[in-house]
Amino acid sequence: MATPRNNIWCWALVALAAIFMPSNANAEPPLVDIQSVDPTIVVDLRYAGDNNLLKRPLYHQGMRALARPEVAAALSKAQTTLRRYQYGLKIWDAYRPVGVQTKLWQASRNSDYVANPEVGVGSLHSWGIAVDATLVDSWNRPVTMPSDFDDFTPAAMWRYTGRSFQVLGHVRLLQWAMHRAGFWGMRTEWWHFTIADWKKFLPIEARQSAHVQGTHWTGKL
Repeated sequence: MATPRNNIWCWALVALAAIFMPSNANAEPPLVDIQSVDPTIVVDLRYAGDNNLLKRPLYHQGMRALARPEVAAALSKAQTTLRRYQYGLKIWDAYRPVGVQTKLWQASRNSDYVANPEVGVGSLHSWGIAVDATLVDSWNRPVTMPSDFDDFTPAAMWRYTGRSFQVLGHVRLLQWAMHRAGFWGMRTEWWHFTIADWKKFLPIEARQSAHVQGTHWTGKL
């Protein structure tokens, strides 16, 4: 039978182990279903089907669009802004397991578009702090944007240089609404957004090796 003194020593050993045990940089972050926070946000996880880079499902059946609670709340804020203009968000990707990120990296080997999961902190998708998003109209129908998802061409760049005023208006509205909600964009992908204070969601030892090139919205509607 354990004595009170033995119990004290056991708790002390557990505490010391917690202090000196190295943290796992690949530990899954706390996540929520984005649609549980805002059910009006449309979800079409492209890696759950075959309309993606690898042309096959990478997520298990029933996969939900997951993100950190703070990210989901910020997406709801962006959705509120877009609804004022008769538009809304569609999420193409959110939390991405490291195993899926590894498959994408092996298929592309292009660090301009896909993060190497073995370098630094890997993809910020795998930390639940980045999403891929596009616009839908008031009937939740897709609208014309600069390119499709995972388009590794100049058409995917953050700065739209095409001649369509309609496309320009759509992508600027998306970028502006996401900026107002506290997101940064990405130079090579108009659909990619990372929560602006993303570093605080990483372990302290991982923050020094983490880097992201953020793009802020500076234009006007």
